[in-house]
Amino acid sequence: MSSEKTLSDLFLDTLKDIYFAEKQILKALPKMARAAQSEEGKAGFLQHREETLGQIERLEQVFGLLEKPPRGKTCEAIQGILAEGEEIMEEYKGTSALDAGLIASAQAVEHYEIARYGTLKAWAKQLGLKEAVSLLDANLQEEIATDEKLTALGEATANPKGANKAK
Repeated sequence: MSSEKTLSDLFLDTLKDIYFAEKQILKALPKMARAAQSEEGKAGFLQHREETLGQIERLEQVFGLLEKPPRGKTCEAIQGILAEGEEIMEEYKGTSALDAGLIASAQAVEHYEIARYGTLKAWAKQLGLKEAVSLLDANLQEEIATDEKLTALGEATANPKGANKAK
C-alpha cells in the first residue's frame, strides 16, 4: 500500500518541475537571442537570461528552506514549448516574421512560468512557507513583467514587420 501524497509532496514536485524548466530556458535564451533579427529582441532575450539566473537562485533558496537539494524533474511541457520555438527558428529563419514567432514562443514560455509560479505561491501560502511565498512572488512578478515587455515589443516592431510582407 502506497503512502498518501500530500500538498507538500505536490509542492516539491512542482518546484522540481519549474527548476528543470528554468534550467532549460537558460540554455534556450542565447539561441533565441542569436536568432532574433532586431537589436531590441536580441537585447531582451539576453536580459531575460540574466533574470532567469536570479530566478534559479531564488528557487534554490526555496529548496534550502525545505531542506531539500535543488534538483529538477523532467518537464515535458517546457520541452514541448521550447521545441516549438526551435521549429520556428528553423522554419522562419531569415524571414520578416521570425521575430514575431520568437516573441510568441517566448510568451508561451512566460505563460507556463506564470501559471507555475502562481500555483507554487498559493501552495506555499497554504503550507505556511512565508519566506518561500516572497521568493516565488519575486519570480512571478518578473515573469509577468517580461510577458508585458514581449507584448509591447511584438506590437511595436515584430508583428507589424511580419505583417507588411504577408502575401
